[in-house]
Amino acid sequence: MIHTPHVDWFAISTILALLGASFVSLLGAVLVPAPMRRSFGAGVSALGFLGSLVTSIWLYVDSAAGHAVISGAFYRDRWTALAQVILCAVGLATTLVSYEHLGRNDDHIAEFFALLLASAAGMAFFVGAGNLMTVFLGLEWFSIALYIMCAIDYDLEGSLEAGLKYLIVGSFGSAALLFGSALVYGATGTISFTGIAAAIGTHGLSGNSLLVVGIALVVAGLGFKMSAAPFHMWTPDVYEGAPTPVTAWMSAATKVAALVLAFRLVTTAFPRDEHLWSVAFAAIAVASLVIGNLAALVQSNVKRMLAYSSVSHAGFMLIGLSAGSALGGRALMYYLIPYSAMAFGSFAIVAAREKELGKPVTLENLAGFGWERPFLGVAMWLFMFGFAGLPVGGGFVGKFYVFAAAYDHGWAWLVVVGVLATLVSLYYYLGVVRAIYMRGPASTLALAGGSPPRDRFLHIAVGMALVVSVGSMFAVSPLIDLARHATSSLPF
Repeated sequence: MIHTPHVDWFAISTILALLGASFVSLLGAVLVPAPMRRSFGAGVSALGFLGSLVTSIWLYVDSAAGHAVISGAFYRDRWTALAQVILCAVGLATTLVSYEHLGRNDDHIAEFFALLLASAAGMAFFVGAGNLMTVFLGLEWFSIALYIMCAIDYDLEGSLEAGLKYLIVGSFGSAALLFGSALVYGATGTISFTGIAAAIGTHGLSGNSLLVVGIALVVAGLGFKMSAAPFHMWTPDVYEGAPTPVTAWMSAATKVAALVLAFRLVTTAFPRDEHLWSVAFAAIAVASLVIGNLAALVQSNVKRMLAYSSVSHAGFMLIGLSAGSALGGRALMYYLIPYSAMAFGSFAIVAAREKELGKPVTLENLAGFGWERPFLGVAMWLFMFGFAGLPVGGGFVGKFYVFAAAYDHGWAWLVVVGVLATLVSLYYYLGVVRAIYMRGPASTLALAGGSPPRDRFLHIAVGMALVVSVGSMFAVSPLIDLARHATSSLPF
């Protein structure tokens, strides 16, 4: 007789809602007439993300006493639920932008929305992982969908190149994670996070060479997904070549998934080896801050500049992760909220400019954009100021919070590195602001070739991102409370 584990279906309701919507959208690619596929796919995607957003919020409210379900393979708690809320909100905004800005070829548009929903479902599964097998399955689930999404505009050489590069480099990251997981299993005899921690404590495995190498490979594998240096080599090329709505989705969602899972993994499975992974993550944070900021200084292509900016922000968030404390967890979760909004919003604005010009956006041809598109211009400079950590949005509080976590951990030197990196970043962030107001509206219209298109859904998506980015500065207390309740689910 086969004994099957009890399944808490409500715990995975967000994943099921996204998968169901993905299946319906995929059916639409076959059954719906070509002229209607864009509207059908976008409508199903929006409803899927709205439904999953509701279930994620419901799970957050109903999961105060977090626990593992499905034989310990998945965590139903507020840490998982809050990450799923962020992912679903970004997914909804991506749907709005993609409807208007993902090419004009409707042959594969329904498949794109199916892949978007499938990748979101994989990330929602990934952030709640309770053992190493679930981690790997979730990673492959959303990665395969992203590989295809990057190359969805197969008529464009850059899109195909981005998909191929992401596939090759991402495969190395997945292989490192899988091999590291195998070594950890070989050392401890279990794949459960809590079981690994118990085995390390019971058998005195802390410092075991097999375990140390396994942890190092797991950290490297997750570093690829969070675009942290020196595992960032794919990021600028893929961000530049992929369709801009896909870049907007990846810039926010993959960071959320990788960082949230990494924090749970190291604090739950390897608390006795904190002296190893905390130093490793601190070193990766410094490398990300240095490489990301210095490389961004010399970029003229705006998408590449924002890609290196995302590497830099991975470094800031890793400062909170390296602290390995409850304060570090709260700082990380809070930082992810405004960062996701700013990253998505800035790439969405680049998508609007790309559509006007029909070519890649550079600092030169971004000139005057703020006069032609006043709302998007104001939004862009607010996002840039927020990235720089100026007090116009949650980015300021997020940086302050991760610096506080590092200082509380006794790493004042890491705070100094973060502050210096922030000062360097002012040059290229303010350079974007200078560019968008460099010329008057007359010269801009001549450059763009006429009046700009009406992008209603893109404006709504950017407006949502702007509200979250700026609003997180004024709603600090409620958001920190959400992050505190989420972090209480972890074993501190």
